[in-house]
Parts: sequence; structure tokens; C-alpha cells
Amino acid sequence: MNLLAAIKREERKIEKQLGKLQHELDGVRAAAKALGRSAERELTDVKKRVLSAAGRAKISKAAKKRWARVKAQAKKAVS
Repeated sequence: MNLLAAIKREERKIEKQLGKLQHELDGVRAAAKALGRSAERELTDVKKRVLSAAGRAKISKAAKKRWARVKAQAKKAVS
């Protein structure tokens, strides 16, 4: 019986939390409705960032240089 009572208490607690969340959600929806179309935002407006070929080449060259230095130091440490 003790287990059943604990489950019932937990159920009431979760239902109470659900009620609070539902109330908050209703408030957020009311605020969005009050703002009208200004609250809507299209994700298509976000532009994709593009890196130029020259920029990619610079990054690649720098990365290769760093790795060459790391490999040289590792080789020196082993010897």
C-alpha cells in the first residue's frame, strides 16, 4: 500500500507541474498573438556564410604547417 500511495503523490505532483506549464504556454501564445505578425520569423532570411577559395587555401596551408610542426616535435621526442 505504501508504494501505491507514493505513486499517487507523484502523479498529483506531476499533474500540478503540467498545469503550471500549460498556464505559462497559454501566456506565451497570448503574447505572440498580441504581437501579431511581427512575432513570426522566417528562418529562410538567414544567409549562409561562404568562405572564398583563397580563404580556404590560407586555412589549409596554415593547418598543414601546424601539423608539420607537431609531427616534427613528436619525431624529436621519440628520438
